[in-house]
Amino acid sequence: MLRTKITLVVVAAAALAMTLAAFLSYRGVSDVVAEQFDHALEDRAVTVVALLGASRTPPVRPDTTEQVLSAEGAVRPLDPGRPALPAPESALAVARGERSGAREDITVDGAEYGVLTVPLPGNSSGGGGGGGALMVAQHYAGAERIDHAFLWRVPWTTVAATALSALLSWLALDRILLPVRRLARVTRDITTTRDLTTAQDLATALPQAGRDEIGQLTRSFASMFDALRRSRAQQQRLVQDASHELRTPLTSVRGSAELLQRGRGRLAPEDEEQILTTLVTEAAALDTLVRELVDLATDRSTEEEPAEVDLTAEAEDAAHRHRQRTGRTVTVTARAPVPVRARPRAVRRCVDNLLSNALKFSPGDTPVTVHVEGARLSVRDHGPGIAPDERDAVFDRFYRGPRTQAVPGSGLGLAIVHDLVTADDGTVFATAAPDGGAEVGFRLPPHAPRARS
Repeated sequence: MLRTKITLVVVAAAALAMTLAAFLSYRGVSDVVAEQFDHALEDRAVTVVALLGASRTPPVRPDTTEQVLSAEGAVRPLDPGRPALPAPESALAVARGERSGAREDITVDGAEYGVLTVPLPGNSSGGGGGGGALMVAQHYAGAERIDHAFLWRVPWTTVAATALSALLSWLALDRILLPVRRLARVTRDITTTRDLTTAQDLATALPQAGRDEIGQLTRSFASMFDALRRSRAQQQRLVQDASHELRTPLTSVRGSAELLQRGRGRLAPEDEEQILTTLVTEAAALDTLVRELVDLATDRSTEEEPAEVDLTAEAEDAAHRHRQRTGRTVTVTARAPVPVRARPRAVRRCVDNLLSNALKFSPGDTPVTVHVEGARLSVRDHGPGIAPDERDAVFDRFYRGPRTQAVPGSGLGLAIVHDLVTADDGTVFATAAPDGGAEVGFRLPPHAPRARS
């Protein structure tokens, strides 16, 4: 579970940080204790030397032992009730006046002492026949108590802080990961039920997306879900429309084939020729319909990147191809054309579809004109025209107006133009020409050249 994993990571990081802080604190505390211990020895030595100079006996301290060391090595404890401490060679050197002071650690009966040796008044370093020295020894028991107390408290403090970090992280992550859990629930429902309607209701219940990574994930999921829902709706509509449009030619092909089968050898040649002609015509219509359905469903042009497209050049190329193919008159005019930003193959397909559509609905002796003005391309024909209430419907899939029912076609050509153009942020239009016929075309965003740096 993500919540548990993140909590473990947070706790591990907190434990590592606190352990490092405790280690550094222990080093710092140890140095401070050692420094204070040495200051205490120095202060005691100064006090005892002053009292001895005034012929007074220093007060007894339970953790401190003082003794006078002569130049010959004789030891006289200032507290008669305490045993004498061994005098190391460094202390003897101070007593003989060879050193100005010495600091040693000694062990007596398993107890460790810190010893500071200072010269007594009248004993100057560097000369022979010193006047003795004072040895002040302090037990390390107090420093060890502080050290042990610190070491004892650090683990418990670390454990308590780590447990508190785990609890706070667990509670905070429960709220932070709430959108993630809701996203996971929506995804699980979509996977289980395959019902995008129910999933849509759950998606609308998602919290307001913030600016953090989880907010970006929420917005991306909502966009992906909307695209999936629209794609599913388009697929269902395409299947329903395709099944309806395929039913008529398939019925005609099947009826003609059954008629040939039943009347084998008994049909007149002209009847048989008519049936075969019907079969070929309907098969060609089926082939065209299936090809356009595949193009509409796959839209291979979406794989290419938008680029700068010259509408006039595309119109000239398309007009040349259709003139050679049909022998019809196709002219191209232009007025202040500008480059557009779109997918080149998609634009080429749109111009081809518009020309094919115009040539199909125009009488054979009339011209077709392609006009480019700015970022707008239109194709003018002299056919039956488009009624005002049909100018939006002609871009629907399989739409056939009352005036064009007798003309062969699938009703997908303009629908493909609509889908390709809108995918490049363009718009389509269909209007009536002033002196008859129709004018159908599209507008695309002008190409904005990149500013030079």
